[in-house]
Amino acid sequence: MREKTASPHAEPTGELTFGVRGLHCASCVNTLEKKLLEQPAITTAIVNLTAETGFVRFDSPQLSASDIFSIVHAAGYTPVELHETRTSQEDDLRSQRNWFIFSLCASLPIMLTMGLHSNNAARQASLVLATIVQFSAGLIFYRGAWSAIKNGTANMDVLVALGASAAYFYSVAAYFGLLGTHHDVFFETSAMLIAFIRLGKYLEARARGKASEALEKLIHLQADKALLVTDEGEKEVPASVIRVGDIVLVRAGDVIPVDGEVVEGGGAVNESMVTGESLPILKKPGDMVSGATISTNGVMRIRATRIGEATLLAQIIKMVREAQGDKAPIQKFADTVSAWFVPVVILLSAATFMVWYFACSSDFLTAFRFAIAVLVIACPCAMGLATPTAIMVGSGIALDRGILVKKGSALEIISRLNVLLLDKTGTLTRGAPEMTDLIPVARSVDPAKLLECLATAESRSTHPLAQAALGAARKSGVEPGHADNFEERGGFGVTCSYGGFQLAVGNERLMSELGISLTPLAKKTSELTAAGKSIIYVAAGNSLVGVAAFADSLRPESIRAVTELRNMGITTCMITGDHADVAFIVAKQAGVHGFEAEVLPDRKRDVVKEYQDRGLIVGMVGDGINDAPALAQAQIGIAIGGGTDVAKETGDIVLMRSNLMDAVRAIVIGRATLSKIKQNLFWAFFYNILGIPVAAGLLNSYGIYLKPEYAGLAMAFSSVSVVLNSLLLKRIEKKL
Repeated sequence: MREKTASPHAEPTGELTFGVRGLHCASCVNTLEKKLLEQPAITTAIVNLTAETGFVRFDSPQLSASDIFSIVHAAGYTPVELHETRTSQEDDLRSQRNWFIFSLCASLPIMLTMGLHSNNAARQASLVLATIVQFSAGLIFYRGAWSAIKNGTANMDVLVALGASAAYFYSVAAYFGLLGTHHDVFFETSAMLIAFIRLGKYLEARARGKASEALEKLIHLQADKALLVTDEGEKEVPASVIRVGDIVLVRAGDVIPVDGEVVEGGGAVNESMVTGESLPILKKPGDMVSGATISTNGVMRIRATRIGEATLLAQIIKMVREAQGDKAPIQKFADTVSAWFVPVVILLSAATFMVWYFACSSDFLTAFRFAIAVLVIACPCAMGLATPTAIMVGSGIALDRGILVKKGSALEIISRLNVLLLDKTGTLTRGAPEMTDLIPVARSVDPAKLLECLATAESRSTHPLAQAALGAARKSGVEPGHADNFEERGGFGVTCSYGGFQLAVGNERLMSELGISLTPLAKKTSELTAAGKSIIYVAAGNSLVGVAAFADSLRPESIRAVTELRNMGITTCMITGDHADVAFIVAKQAGVHGFEAEVLPDRKRDVVKEYQDRGLIVGMVGDGINDAPALAQAQIGIAIGGGTDVAKETGDIVLMRSNLMDAVRAIVIGRATLSKIKQNLFWAFFYNILGIPVAAGLLNSYGIYLKPEYAGLAMAFSSVSVVLNSLLLKRIEKKL
């Protein structure tokens, strides 16, 4: 990624993501990014070799999309609309396959007649076939080389064009006797070199397709048709014509075409594409559904609330594309090396020729072949593919588990995490109170009857504790009765008439006002309060009949997640706005290293800064608006999927299932991805360090050397091996 330092008074107002055809290696990436940033209105330029996409951030009043496309064209590449990228990739794969088959078929006869150079017919056939291959299948390398040279750079195409041209034109000169009568031709070198590189390009294109298959799965999930409900009845229409407010009918087995609200009917919906959770979720009127999820049973009428680019799936696709186009910090090193790589290789090739021809007194042909082999074995492609392919595979694995990685660089950063700050409410805990205790004042009081009285009194209240009491009653199969004279007083509680009694359900202030003694349960309520629980008293007439305790309980996975984080060597700290006594209890239950209570949103951000000032890499997990400043400040912001939109927009990673164990899985994936990137870069560098000396003939005295055409094959497979090694990252799925 390349980025300018923008003026504080001139914020960019536009973003554009597009496909790019004609990218061959890391040098192409550097060239295009450089050309884009020469335009003053562009502040950020990111070109992804693996995904074959470009992303720019620019000042839209000064620049339009067509202007950006013109810059890309001028740099020697072909921009395409993003929706055309998949078709472009399929066309490229088919083209690479066809050109390889063509060049192989034309090259094989030359290879088979290598020993018949004294036969004039064989020499003529070799000339004709080599010329056809050189200026048909090989033409793409000349075009790429010319574009690079025109832009003042050198890329892989320059190396291939130089190597193939040297072999071909030397053979042509020898064929026509311009080099004397005893010079052999080696048309097979130029022809097979092009054929082998075409094979590598084809295999690389196939492997790239596998690396991006997670995104393709998402794109194919989108519904094409919808059943629109009109005054005349149901009508099948393209999903693209649905507008906000329209009602659509969804039957069992249908793909839901829009984001919306169930207004009638219900059924189970498979939301695995959003959450990674395989079990269907039951939907009823008032519940929200997401487009591209699948109705497994029942019939629903759904009112469209978001369509087109505003749907959850469209937003996920956009974020995945941006993440796969983002560059990890480690890629900067590879980009710097790649920028100098091709010129250095050309100098090494020239040095190889001079050493063999002048210093070692070898014949011209031997020195020439070694020089060509050096040119074609070295390739910056492998270095350019090392990081983006691993990030594409890693983010795809995360997506399958309901972990949305919004920035590709987040996978590298999260792998280096030292400290993880955890919000309490909604992150470690469920985010909603639950009734944990229901204690009758005496054995003579029936617990079921006590729960019925509590639920009856709270049945009309919207208070969170009232809703928790009703939820507990439903779980126990207790139905609230019908109360009269209902009165709710904020800050006190509820009074009503039920079953011939005056019921009072509320806090200590309400009981005191009504003159109801709390002494019979004073000891028990003190214990519950000390445990950080909220208390509701239940009185009938003038007597206390029981007490209910409520708490925001830990999520089932929280203790396991914190334990896993500790085992990974990551310091955990809970940070909350709740009272210290409640925070202490939750922190102890969860097993975190420490906690900070009664903090305001700005203080959460300050806590992040304090850890960062100690040189630590800090992550923050949260779900609320109050967590957004800390999520933004942390090197890695992890938003809980069930939280607020502000939190999800601020976070670098979104846990769609709202499961804290997914934060652990994100770290595991990040560490595996970084490890794979390091492997890729090591093998890319090691390959060139080892391959160039062999190609230069340093082991020739041991009978170990490379013909130029086989050097070309080795170069092609270096790129393929990097992509295939990235695909091995999928084995990490078994550990998640």
